[in-house]
Amino acid sequence: MKFTKMQGIGNDYVYVNCFNETVENPEKVSGIISDRHFGIGADGLVLIMPSDKANFRMRMFNADGSEGMMCGNASRCIGKYVYDNGLTDKTDITLETKSGIKRLKLFVKGGLVETVEVDMGKAVIKPADIPMLAEGDSFIGKPIEVNGKMHNVTAVSMGNPHCVLFTTGIDKLDLEKIGPSFENHKLFPERVNTEFCEIIDSCTLKMRVWERGSGETWACGTGACATAVASVLCGYSKHDEEITLKLRGGDLAITYKSDGTVLMRGPAAKVFDGEIEL
Repeated sequence: MKFTKMQGIGNDYVYVNCFNETVENPEKVSGIISDRHFGIGADGLVLIMPSDKANFRMRMFNADGSEGMMCGNASRCIGKYVYDNGLTDKTDITLETKSGIKRLKLFVKGGLVETVEVDMGKAVIKPADIPMLAEGDSFIGKPIEVNGKMHNVTAVSMGNPHCVLFTTGIDKLDLEKIGPSFENHKLFPERVNTEFCEIIDSCTLKMRVWERGSGETWACGTGACATAVASVLCGYSKHDEEITLKLRGGDLAITYKSDGTVLMRGPAAKVFDGEIEL
């Protein structure tokens, strides 16, 4: 299987061009190639496929083999891949995902894509649609119990479920210990991605993320979007103002517009091409 390893601010996936390749049992393949000791090493597997609804289609699988609905960092990398490899000459393209069609704007420098802006669609805050087992139209700054302690969290879906916690001292948090307890919390029937966020100022947030199925990753595009949305909903930031999200792998620029739409802008980079015998 020929592949390209790419990363978006440290969120690294193995990308396979399914215009040329066929991947049987991608759930199993993702687990094999993601292993950082016995495989290629990645947060998961991304398939770039034909679409009858958009310019391209994405399927993404976490390191544990579970299929994700959407990945912001992966969508940016796909934008770079398809342009740099001549699958398109357009700088505005559409991408079919399990959470709907996303629009990508590609910024080219020296003939190669350097950064990509993704229209992530509208944030979902109704618990039933996240999904979350809670009543009402939103779950903003409300307490949940995790490992015997109460935490105020905000729930948001960006095509996948997120639980955002505003706190301090996030660099010292033992995410390996507390992450799984949030991920598998009984309020989230499909598990949840959890963002631990520290407020620097109204336009600058610092965060770490525990992704369902992958553990702590250096970056999460949908998580950055969900965190920016939560910051606005909780009154820390404002609509229509660009917010810089500082993640372990780098920075993303997020804007939560007044109409509910979320824009994400950030880099995408190729690491290397390769071939693996499965």
